[in-house]
Amino acid sequence: MTKSPLLSLHGAVPAEGPDEGVAAHYGDLFREQRALAGGSGFVDLSHRGVVTVGGADRLAWLHLLLTQHVENLAPRTATESLILSAHGHIEHALYLVDDGATTWMHVEPGTEEALLGYLESMKFFYRVDIADATDRYAVVFLPAGSITAVPAEWPVRETAYGRDVFVPRDRLESFAAASGPAIGVLAYEALRIEGHRPRLGLETDHRTIPHELGWLDSAVHLQKGCYRGQETVARVHNLGRPPRRLVFLHLDGSEVHLPAHGAPVRIAEEGADGRAVGFITSSARHWELGPIALALVKRNTPEGATLLAEETAAAQETVVAP
Repeated sequence: MTKSPLLSLHGAVPAEGPDEGVAAHYGDLFREQRALAGGSGFVDLSHRGVVTVGGADRLAWLHLLLTQHVENLAPRTATESLILSAHGHIEHALYLVDDGATTWMHVEPGTEEALLGYLESMKFFYRVDIADATDRYAVVFLPAGSITAVPAEWPVRETAYGRDVFVPRDRLESFAAASGPAIGVLAYEALRIEGHRPRLGLETDHRTIPHELGWLDSAVHLQKGCYRGQETVARVHNLGRPPRRLVFLHLDGSEVHLPAHGAPVRIAEEGADGRAVGFITSSARHWELGPIALALVKRNTPEGATLLAEETAAAQETVVAP
């Protein structure tokens, strides 16, 4: 676990679970969310793994392994991709950008070692150089609308909702001082949940396939050639429907506690003793929407049904159609 030096900033409260090592918040969660939604501040994501792939064959080689079409990825173009098992289950989620000489990616904390092992096993005769850059580079998120200047030589993934900046670790504190205010990962997570963006290890389990989470839209290219798990992706897309689907939940605001990851989801009219139709994947308190969550439910769960997240009533919005 990489512990961020920014935990020494005033008001920093350490995060727990998968985000251990950075700040959950700096004393005012809703103020931080408003700032982030308004395009100011930065989020310390320096606990995330950073992996680089250099070499003349890097994009053609990655193209063979990933769900995304990256063979002709233009420099400074952000994309995301998955690595699947032979059965099509999600094993890794990669957030990539190429700078013209090196492909940079950040991944979930603690997954970089397994990712590196898989990539190394697939090198064969290709001219690629794979490296764990986590000790040398930290990820910092700047929201859409941020006017913070970033040195031209630093890799940046620019998306519709903000920029992921790969900051040299010895520059992290000085960059943070120039990019304030500091915003914790709880605010970042609330806006991620609002945006219906899945996260590996939270929205996924050992049998999740991309179709269930809407990742076909952003991380899978349906017209590219073969890759591990591609057969499952094509078969479910062309001939069937996924067994589960992601939903967005508006939780009853009168409840004090948020349902935790893994909490059972039931159909409300069947009561708290009814059969579980899914589980909570992520939950947060949103500065405008109140308590919200994402959940993975059985495909045939009625779209209009009120649900129960443990004992909390929840109105659902469809993310992935049944």
